Amino acid sequence: MELIVQTFTVRKKFALKISRGTTDRTTNLWVKIKEDDLEGWGEASPFSISKAESKDTAKLEQEIIQISPRLAKFHPLQRQEIAEILDNQQVPSSVKAAIDTALYDWLGKKVGLPLWQLWGLNRDRIVPISVTIGISSPENAVKRGLAWQETIDFQILKLKLGNPEGIEADKAMLEAIRSAFPQARLTVDANGGWSFNDAVYMSHWLANLGVEYIEQPLAVAENDKLATLSKNSPLPIFVDESCFNSSDIPRLASSVAGVNLKIMKTGGLTEAKRTIEIAKAFGLQVMFGCYSDSSLANTAMSHLAPLADYLDLDSHLNLINDPFSGATISEGRLLPNNQAGLGVEYHAYK
Repeated sequence: MELIVQTFTVRKKFALKISRGTTDRTTNLWVKIKEDDLEGWGEASPFSISKAESKDTAKLEQEIIQISPRLAKFHPLQRQEIAEILDNQQVPSSVKAAIDTALYDWLGKKVGLPLWQLWGLNRDRIVPISVTIGISSPENAVKRGLAWQETIDFQILKLKLGNPEGIEADKAMLEAIRSAFPQARLTVDANGGWSFNDAVYMSHWLANLGVEYIEQPLAVAENDKLATLSKNSPLPIFVDESCFNSSDIPRLASSVAGVNLKIMKTGGLTEAKRTIEIAKAFGLQVMFGCYSDSSLANTAMSHLAPLADYLDLDSHLNLINDPFSGATISEGRLLPNNQAGLGVEYHAYK
């Protein structure tokens, strides 16, 4: 099989600020696998879980270029051999995600079925997605919510908290949103921006305002405090940065209520599906999230969406120049289509 990679840069309509910093654009990778006159597509986007890490698209591209000759001798159906090479070479999880997704897209096109149908899933079980409001002043947060209303008839707002200015700034932002959108369901993601004491306090304060859960309240370095926090919190605690793939589930299962899975963290749909199954076996709820992903990656995850309890697949809706289209919004839900494979199309942008 032939493996091709090219870069594309996406710009956000609204820059997204979280506790670790702000992003307004990213350069991602479009990976194509060719075999038997068919192309399978995947996406790799750079991400980091700490301020110390760099987001280096060039490094990801070089990893793909270096591994390509070793993969070229295989057929897309030889997934076991391909996975072993990727594991042995310890390629970044986002590179694995792009290749794994492209292999599934190729397979779906080969057999003429969309992935959700290939897996025997039911699109009617897909829950509405949430849309995200980054850390900002109360006034700007409300403006962002109003802007979202022009894009999607949302039911759930996900608020990024962990403001460097402290929890009083977090509270002011959330109160403004609750007042402006009284009917919206609210969830909160602190991206590891709170201390343990602040997290306990905020869990009670947020519960009184009807928030449904708290995501990643503590930094990854404080994973050992998650169990105690969960015992002292009236709200379910989910983790994101603390959970990459299925190997993380056993150590987290007794400490949290759920996990946020992202295709770039798990390393593809294969591992995402495995992680879902293990999380469910441990009684955990499952959420899907995203980074600065285009419709290509979010459509890929939408095919597994019938298995998720919560969905935060909104990054492509905040892009000015998304070069792809695939899953569509219907009544607040992101639904994969009936086309074979991922069902994604490319639209050139100048």
